Amino acid sequence: MNDADKQQSEKMLKSGLVASVVAAICCFTPLLVIAFTGIGLAGLIGGLDYFLFPMLFASLGVVALALHIRAGKPGPSPKGIIAVLVVAFSGILIWLEFRYAIRISLAATALVVFYWLYLRSAKPQTAS
Repeated sequence: MNDADKQQSEKMLKSGLVASVVAAICCFTPLLVIAFTGIGLAGLIGGLDYFLFPMLFASLGVVALALHIRAGKPGPSPKGIIAVLVVAFSGILIWLEFRYAIRISLAATALVVFYWLYLRSAKPQTAS
């Protein structure tokens, strides 16, 4: 991995983690409800979940992709699989009408953590 790839993966990882934390805070606390009510946009509160949860899953996808780039694994990029999982998690959550939002969000987070552990445990392949 060259320095440009390393810098890009570090920037992606930091951005993804910050976006994930911000989305999680906004999803699971009344922070945006108070802010939107305070500035007169209370009518938009009902639709926040339709934006925030997909944003959470997408930012977790960015974290997973950054971890893959950082690991320096040869082979195909997991971008397609990550995109499908982001859409699947978002679709399932919306289909279930946000009933299991915390469980589904924790499952998505656990999936990224397990992927990180897998990348750490697998030996990097060297060119022969």
